[in-house]
Amino acid sequence: MKRVLTLLIIFSACFGFKAKADEGMWVLPLIEKLNIGRMTELGLKLSAEDIYSLNKASIKDAIVIFGGGCTGEIVSSQGLLLTNHHCGYGQIQSHSTVEHDYLRDGYWAMTKEQELPNPGLSVTFLVRIEDVTGQILANVRDGMSEQDRSSAINEARSAIESKAAEGTDYRATVSSFYGGNYFYLLVYERYTDVRFVGAPPSSIGKFGFDTDNWEWPRHTGDFSVFRVYSGPDGKPAPFSEDNIPLKPKYWLPVSIKDLDRGDYAMILGYPGRTQRYATSYEVGELLSITHPNRIRIRGTRQEILMADMQSDPKVNIQYASKYSGSSNYWKYSIGQKAGLERLNVRAKKEQIENQFNTWVNTDPARKAKYGESLNMIRTAVEGRAQFANAQQHISECFNQGCEILNLNMVATMLVNALKSGDNQQVRDISSNLRNRISSFYKNYNPPTDQKAMKAMLKLYRNDVPAKFHPDFYVKVVDKKFKGNIDRFVDDLFARSIFSDEAKLNSFLNKPVLKTLENDPVYLTAGSISKVSSEVSKELSQFDGSLTTGRRLWIAALREMMPEKTLYPDANSTMRLTYGTIDDYDPKDAVTYKYYTTLQGVVEKYKPGDYEFDLPQRLIDLNNKKEFGRYASPKGHMPVCFLTTNDITGGNSGSPVLNGNGELIGLAFDGNWEAMSGDIAYETELQRTIAVDIRYVLWVMDIYAGARHLVDEMTVVR
Repeated sequence: MKRVLTLLIIFSACFGFKAKADEGMWVLPLIEKLNIGRMTELGLKLSAEDIYSLNKASIKDAIVIFGGGCTGEIVSSQGLLLTNHHCGYGQIQSHSTVEHDYLRDGYWAMTKEQELPNPGLSVTFLVRIEDVTGQILANVRDGMSEQDRSSAINEARSAIESKAAEGTDYRATVSSFYGGNYFYLLVYERYTDVRFVGAPPSSIGKFGFDTDNWEWPRHTGDFSVFRVYSGPDGKPAPFSEDNIPLKPKYWLPVSIKDLDRGDYAMILGYPGRTQRYATSYEVGELLSITHPNRIRIRGTRQEILMADMQSDPKVNIQYASKYSGSSNYWKYSIGQKAGLERLNVRAKKEQIENQFNTWVNTDPARKAKYGESLNMIRTAVEGRAQFANAQQHISECFNQGCEILNLNMVATMLVNALKSGDNQQVRDISSNLRNRISSFYKNYNPPTDQKAMKAMLKLYRNDVPAKFHPDFYVKVVDKKFKGNIDRFVDDLFARSIFSDEAKLNSFLNKPVLKTLENDPVYLTAGSISKVSSEVSKELSQFDGSLTTGRRLWIAALREMMPEKTLYPDANSTMRLTYGTIDDYDPKDAVTYKYYTTLQGVVEKYKPGDYEFDLPQRLIDLNNKKEFGRYASPKGHMPVCFLTTNDITGGNSGSPVLNGNGELIGLAFDGNWEAMSGDIAYETELQRTIAVDIRYVLWVMDIYAGARHLVDEMTVVR
């Protein structure tokens, strides 16, 4: 533990950050030693053990990983859970039909019997965190190759994880921190019966859509409601009618007290990934490859999807979640690229690297130990550039951009089974595949994918060097179709058994090997797979050097300037961030105040508009000022607010808590002016955008008439 504390003290100075309480994603077991004093100064009324404890129920017991990439929180003794609307979007979409469009109209279960199951959805509770650095590195020696070091670490990791989970239903994982210099064991408990309880219509839950995404002022009611169920014994269990609402160890009280500038705000959640210690070379890669590619490729495909979504209600339901998932990080890339350039982040990283070079060259021992760290990173980043560019295009254009090619998995499984000559295996696989493909076709529109595939194949051919082109371009597109990609794609959709669910199901009744091996989807996907494997192999040759360089870089910074405290990069483990509610000044002569109101929602209203339409009932309630007990004493209905908390992707749905540990909002976004924050925290600009819990409760209670859900909660006035 002492080594971890020492490392934390060192990091911030290395990167020239000013010490500020509201910067940092802190590991919970360390807040007593590192943070509690400053947190108390800002307004926290709780002890560190009230937040994280192994001996009693604490706030961390109410916080969950929701699905695979969001955070949620338990808010009642009956397992009621809140998260963002955009986090529950896939589940809302999966339950929607043209006749019962819950994306458009919202949904509220008025009884527990009306709560809807969600196969594949889980929530995960943290049981404990333990520093296992000494055990993990026990057999690691200086001079080891990266491969040998990794093998020693993985062997120790496997043993620790197995022992931690032995005799329990827990899941244990060892995660690396601080560039692979430190390691923590995290023990989890996962529940897989999670039912959809309710959500507002998208005109509230996604109000503003792409235009307002990452922007302030924001007026989005970004929340949805679920319930966690357990077996009758209280333990995790698969879905069953016999299951009961979870009796949680802890649930968050909910505050409807007014919020003021300067009030304490604390967030616990699961931030996904930051790169605060990235070098100038890695920032350069983001600016020249990663972000431009994502912006161009996704933007092209999204235009096609949106046109079809707006012209057909069924297509809109089928593609709503796909479009949302794509557009979120498309706009993120636009914002982060602009922020990195505007704030000159690459040059700031170069200044740190120059300081390092001066420091390391003053001592022969330092130079011997750390002197090659930056050079290793630079050489790896520069060496992999062409392969990273090709790999991203393969992923974005083919794997994500051409949905029909994903069905090659079906073809490959059948081909292998048919070649085996085992008829029973063929029948079993065919039966299993019927269930899997039904979910694919439920959310698939072949004409939309056909248009997108034409655009993606053209973009790839134009933007990627010929040496990375799959051979179907020359062998089929050029030779058979005279270079006409549109004709190639039309032929593929006309001839492939995968372009139509009925056609594929008919084939599965009597599969024929030759038909599969000649199917254009199978042949095209195979051609792409060959290039993808070659590119991945080329990329992998730089992995060892990059990993070693990054670890040495952080270890060197540890020694260079040890006087200040900073936190490890986000890595999808539970973190705490603290700060205050506050305004900010985005540009000269402009100040954004810390809250928005329902009147502001109505002022953005555009009848019939995809992004800014509103339910008439909401407009009427605002006009009548029917706000109930949820109104601010200042006379308005609050909607969203700003804090100085440090969050990133994965924190979506995280609870924003006041100094008493009471829920005051749900974090759902960052602000446009600080989009570079995952790389370099901007102390003056960085803000978290949260939906006010009073707006959440108002929508449930007064707008939707689901008062019974509010009554479950412990509401503090």
